[in-house]
Amino acid sequence: MNQAAPAPKDNQGDPVVRIDARLKVTGQASYPADITTANVAYGALVTSSIARGKVSKLQMDDAKAVPGVLEIVTHGDMDNTHKPKFGNTGASSIGPLHDKTIFYDGQIVALVVAETFEAAEEAATLIHADYEDEPPSATFESKGVKVEPAAGKSPMLKEDAKAGDFDAAWAEAAVKIDEKYSTPTQHHNPIELFSTTAIWQGDQLTIHEPSQNVTGWKVELARQLKLDPANVRIISPYIGGAFGSKGPMTARTAIVAIAARRIGRPVRCVVSRIQAFGTQTYRAETRHRIRIGAGKDGRITAFGHEGWEVTSRPDPYVVGGTSATARMYNYGSVLTHVSLVHADRNTPGYMRSPPETPYVYALENAMDEMAVALGMDPVEFRRINEPEKEPIEGKPFSSRSLIKCYDQASEAFGWSRRDPKVGSMRDGDWLVGMGCATAIYPTAVAPCAARVRLTADGAVRVQCGSHEIGTGVRTIAAQMAAERLGVGIEKISVEMGDSTLPPAPVSGGSISTASVCSAVMKACDAVRDKLFAAAAGNDGPLASSANAKLDMADGKVVAETGKSAKLADVFKAMRVGAIEEYAEFAPKGSSPEALSKLYAGQPEFHGGEGDKDSVKYAFGAEFVEVRINRYTREVRVPRIVGAFAAGRIMNTRTARSQLMGGMIWGIGQALHEATEIDRRHARYVNRDLQDYLVPVNADIKQVDVILVPEVDHEVNPAGVKGLGELGNVGTAAAVASAVYHATGKRIRDLPIRIDDLID
Repeated sequence: MNQAAPAPKDNQGDPVVRIDARLKVTGQASYPADITTANVAYGALVTSSIARGKVSKLQMDDAKAVPGVLEIVTHGDMDNTHKPKFGNTGASSIGPLHDKTIFYDGQIVALVVAETFEAAEEAATLIHADYEDEPPSATFESKGVKVEPAAGKSPMLKEDAKAGDFDAAWAEAAVKIDEKYSTPTQHHNPIELFSTTAIWQGDQLTIHEPSQNVTGWKVELARQLKLDPANVRIISPYIGGAFGSKGPMTARTAIVAIAARRIGRPVRCVVSRIQAFGTQTYRAETRHRIRIGAGKDGRITAFGHEGWEVTSRPDPYVVGGTSATARMYNYGSVLTHVSLVHADRNTPGYMRSPPETPYVYALENAMDEMAVALGMDPVEFRRINEPEKEPIEGKPFSSRSLIKCYDQASEAFGWSRRDPKVGSMRDGDWLVGMGCATAIYPTAVAPCAARVRLTADGAVRVQCGSHEIGTGVRTIAAQMAAERLGVGIEKISVEMGDSTLPPAPVSGGSISTASVCSAVMKACDAVRDKLFAAAAGNDGPLASSANAKLDMADGKVVAETGKSAKLADVFKAMRVGAIEEYAEFAPKGSSPEALSKLYAGQPEFHGGEGDKDSVKYAFGAEFVEVRINRYTREVRVPRIVGAFAAGRIMNTRTARSQLMGGMIWGIGQALHEATEIDRRHARYVNRDLQDYLVPVNADIKQVDVILVPEVDHEVNPAGVKGLGELGNVGTAAAVASAVYHATGKRIRDLPIRIDDLID
């Protein structure tokens, strides 16, 4: 064991090396745009240069004259298809080629297809559009935006959370803060570019595209193209970075499919990084007002959280993070409200911990401000407001180990050595600050199916239509099968990322491990039942142990009496060479239609605050040290410590990796990441990795992850709480708090830059 592979504690699995590690590091793992395809043609997108108006004419003669150009798909060519549908499966309701309306800058206006990539790119640059343009509304406070309540517009926020009499409690509070915070637009920039490869064989359509939801995409694409879903196949064996960007399907997929059908050969379109800013989803821009009232003893009596979010003109995408912030502490009374601000922008979407990252940033910043106002240690302030039950409906938590996380993280960080006086800690020319914040993420699970096949030689094949987005779910599924069937992990193969496999939910919301493992466990247990019945039957090798408890280990069926039988002997008694079981898992509380919804690409989510019996969350505590040069105001983060409790940890290696990555991303959110917007033209300015800043190796020093043991039997059969999105929730607030401690400057608007710190 080592730092990268922590030794398991109670209820934690071994740090098994990823089963696909060799394929990835040797370049043998096939990503969708790498798939060898015969006779492929190449597509290049043409995108709008205005944010609002109409296309009056496309000048295409020069483009058509480029040698090798095969087809140009544009307005009217999608008339025989249905428009995209906005929701969990579809990124937006905007059908860019269904009419000539322009809803945002960078909207697709044409797809050029040519014999070579170079010819397609050249022709795309030669297409010019004539527009009937209108003044666009870019963001908050822009003229022409439409503001409306968010509650009820999306399943993400059915109603605004509230409890008690906030107004009365606020009026009577002895100590109050009333502050505003904001987070910027942030864009996905995965290493793997977005791409679509469409291949027709008669009426059969195969799509190779990085996807977090192959089942949902199959159904939605079939709807758009008016096909039987059985004739559509989505293949995405590996994904080079996702975290929401490849969850909902964009309009590009159907456009490329239509182009391939028109020219009668496969078409591959790889989107440039610049164009991805307008053709993919992103993290919505948000603003917040936080009001906290408390007694002089530090106990909160009133909590108010108002949020405003930018979305597109037609789509009600809701972030809605008040569902989490309203349940974080023992508030006494709660009042929340979220508003949507419709502007001339492309529709936002999911980005790692979509609601929690911006909303918890505002809350945890405010909690630090309140601790300062009370003259109280920030950790102690959170401790005395630790709830016994969640404050909205009074439901218990299925488990809540937040204080354990704070205890372990603060000790490892050395919080007790912190001088609370602002600006008091220095190291030469560097001002030293320390800050902390809470991480929270709802624990959800969804219906899922899996197929498990065991052969007489102990080989196991696991099939599930889930997705390897880099989190290690292939390895986790293999570990579950190895555990239940008593074989070595080297004997297990796992197939994922194909819509022909048993359906799985979208790989988002930190539900994959819980959902997939629950389905795999159910399938394995069905295999076990058959083996045990045969082994202990009248003609079985363990007939004398018919009443004994049986298990599986080391390629054998083992009785509690100590007797055992090799798998080969049990199979021989059964007169078969393999056992294959197909299992469908539906979480507790599922509707009668839950499994049919799964096959229709619209699986139900259960957990978080939505269950009747208890609220289900994973928690963490993060501590950050910053150093700020007294002259240049350069900000450095030399170390960060996080402790996290997430039920059963299936693999300490992959869990640490996910949490560490989340914390690093959180540092980037605090200090680097922001999409700059030209408010005059509603246009993204820094659309490349030269100007869109993300952390690099030089920005990240010591990152320590502590896995806090926790047992929770209520969340799902596997006892797993998702943690892929937990790690980056509190980080930015902890950085902001540390910056305040070092400088006395309270930066409420992300990101924190040098110019914010100059006197």
